[in-house]
Amino acid sequence: MRICMIGTGYVGLVSGACFADFGHDVTCVDKDAGKVEALLAGRMPIWEPGLEALVTHNSSRGRLKFTTDLLEGIKDAEAVFIAVGTPARRGDGHADLTYVYAAAKEIAGALTKPAVVVTKSTVPVGTGDEIARILKENGAPEGTSVASNPEFLREGAAIRDFKIPDRIVVGAEDEHAREVLREVYRPLFLNKAPILFTGRRTAELIKYAANAFLATKISFINEIADLCEAVGADVQEVSRGIGLDGRIGPKFLHAGPGYGGSCFPKDTLALLQTAELVDVPMQIVSAVVSVNDARKLAMADRVAEELGGEVAGKRIGVLGLTFKPNTDDMRDAPSLSLIKRLLEMGAEVVAFDPVGREQAEPLLPGITFAEDAYRVADGADALVLVTEWDEFRGLDLKRLAGAMRGRHLVDLRNVYEEEEAARAGLTYRGIGRGEASR
Repeated sequence: MRICMIGTGYVGLVSGACFADFGHDVTCVDKDAGKVEALLAGRMPIWEPGLEALVTHNSSRGRLKFTTDLLEGIKDAEAVFIAVGTPARRGDGHADLTYVYAAAKEIAGALTKPAVVVTKSTVPVGTGDEIARILKENGAPEGTSVASNPEFLREGAAIRDFKIPDRIVVGAEDEHAREVLREVYRPLFLNKAPILFTGRRTAELIKYAANAFLATKISFINEIADLCEAVGADVQEVSRGIGLDGRIGPKFLHAGPGYGGSCFPKDTLALLQTAELVDVPMQIVSAVVSVNDARKLAMADRVAEELGGEVAGKRIGVLGLTFKPNTDDMRDAPSLSLIKRLLEMGAEVVAFDPVGREQAEPLLPGITFAEDAYRVADGADALVLVTEWDEFRGLDLKRLAGAMRGRHLVDLRNVYEEEEAARAGLTYRGIGRGEASR
């Protein structure tokens, strides 16, 4: 099947490469000539495990192409996916659909025969209806359909998530769209991946509801972590205890510095905006957003408390900057709030991230970047572990302690145990580890 993917960002590039790996003929279109030129040369605009090899493999076999020419990309396409950005608007948090609607208008003018136009971007309820109107008003061929096919990819595990999905959600209003998307995803039927067909509006809401629920689990366990510290309990054991309940499950119950990334922050805000427009209060989601914002800011206070309440003039080493491991994504990363607050408090900050430095440097002026974890420790009064990269899980704590001026390890991901830190000569503070501290 011939597929056109509009946008070569995270969702578009991963989806396009995976579709090509299924054997489809995929052309990815992007207006950024520099990005397309880099992709044609085999250079990836994002860091995702396995992506470069997947793109190279399918490009060399002619199944995956890149262009800035929409007419070329859309020619003879049976399915046209819109995978452009939908950032949160400043001020109200609503999803900015400028790029989505612009793409729909251009698609209408480029189509020479009916096709299924599919929104892969995360969009508010009713966006598909507006895309259908734009296509019709701008001369799309009669018989062109609009469908919603939200993505559920975790950064750092996106290729596996695409090829072995928990489910495939397709929102469509006509049988032609359902049949085309059933054929697009037919290679996954061997994996017995469940495909759920719904109406467009239902599919659009499923993505927001899923992300809001996961964000709720994170904020919930973070509040439980604070309670654990106050009453002398261990949040890791609490998480295991409730996660073994099949009704709850263990995922997204890891206490930490708050959620970030490209999805949860903007999608919870967009869901709140949608609810506000139809006058439906969503008190739980509103509380989740507030709790998370406050938590990210409070992490700097934890560091200050560990240093006796004062960080001015102190050297703070930060291990990990990206919002999660195995990605270079810095969007709404907890490290941003932490570091900016530490700088405001007068601290000197030195940081290291295995792949995130290029993305982090424009966002964090005023800090020093080190080449590895041990150089971060040189002369540091405290180390703060923010992102749980694998290479931070087995650090030589004695070596770190020997290089530091102070002896404080603030572990915001509970990677280490207090006992092993103590044996290395470090004072340890984790998240929700009241029992260990007691």
